Amino acid sequence: MRRAPTDPLPGAPDPWAASEMPAFRSRPPYLMSDMIAAEPALAERLVRRFAADETLGVLADAVRAAAAAGKPIMTTGCGTSEHAAMAVAALLEEALDGPEVRTVQALESLRRPMADGLLIAVSHEGGTLATNAALEAARAAGARTALVTVSAGSPGAALADLVVRTEEMDQSWCHTVGYLSPVVAGVMLGLRVAGRRSDAPAIRSALEANDDHRGPASLAAGLTGTDRIAVVGSGPDFVTARELALKISEGARLPAAAYDVETILHGHLAAATRWTGLVLIATDEALRPAAIGERARSVLAAAGAIRMPAAAILGERTAASIPDEATPAGRIVLARSTRVTAVTAALLGPMLPLQLLADRLARARGVNPDTLGREDPAQAAAHG
Repeated sequence: MRRAPTDPLPGAPDPWAASEMPAFRSRPPYLMSDMIAAEPALAERLVRRFAADETLGVLADAVRAAAAAGKPIMTTGCGTSEHAAMAVAALLEEALDGPEVRTVQALESLRRPMADGLLIAVSHEGGTLATNAALEAARAAGARTALVTVSAGSPGAALADLVVRTEEMDQSWCHTVGYLSPVVAGVMLGLRVAGRRSDAPAIRSALEANDDHRGPASLAAGLTGTDRIAVVGSGPDFVTARELALKISEGARLPAAAYDVETILHGHLAAATRWTGLVLIATDEALRPAAIGERARSVLAAAGAIRMPAAAILGERTAASIPDEATPAGRIVLARSTRVTAVTAALLGPMLPLQLLADRLARARGVNPDTLGREDPAQAAAHG
């Protein structure tokens, strides 16, 4: 029986065990669809839960102490969790208003483990080998470690000094809840670090900056005939671009890659054709110097010259500066949110549209996004 979108999701198994491949649904709505529908109510539950979470308060103290002492603060993860770690880093930089917070992919962090400072890892289930190795190496080298994950019973939790629990587990392997939950944890951590009060309805409102499901379906229709997709963004929008590219690749089984606004203009479009789709993420020019906004428009102009089907997820002010003909595959416009921080709005606003776009592309292509294709023995073998 399907659960209502407002129902809490199950937690991790106790005792802990890695998840098994989700039950296969032959047609939509998929489990991914259910998870997306559950996210607005989940976000409110998470905000209220984190507002009373003593561990999150201890972690906020650790962030402030590391910054005050000039010690490094780093976030890490793999896949969707790496993108969430990038989001946490952006939120902490905004809260600290000065010190840099770096994100390093978990395996790469082993090249030079942190010998001091604070490592914050993200792992939805807490069983990712590279992330756990990064935690273990950092702790052994003398750094303080923290993990944002579903439960305290996982292998990763045993390697962290502090465990921030999200408690509700994604039921699809094409993680949407697994992205939202640590990002909301990062929002709440940033507010604690900055000494600001949380507002659950405001955070939910930022997440629902565009709740019209027809928009993602329209973009999916405009991109369905493509053989690959380039997703472009800058700053916090590049975090969103990377997550959208991953969701399209693993969920819709359509090759996709993320590029920074300037990077794509330096050679990558030479391989593009009218069968190459493009999605520009440009949510708020308050976070973007005018020069970057101008280069974003140059990307769309270049795509038009090549006759690429181009779509966009835009903030209201940005949308006003981009003519409709520059986005022939459609656009989604996000309402401005003034009750949350600029980075929070930039990360939460496009989250549901990007996830819904991936879901609708999967439907259009007739594939089930929940399993990441691992019902195919070759895919299962490739991923161990």
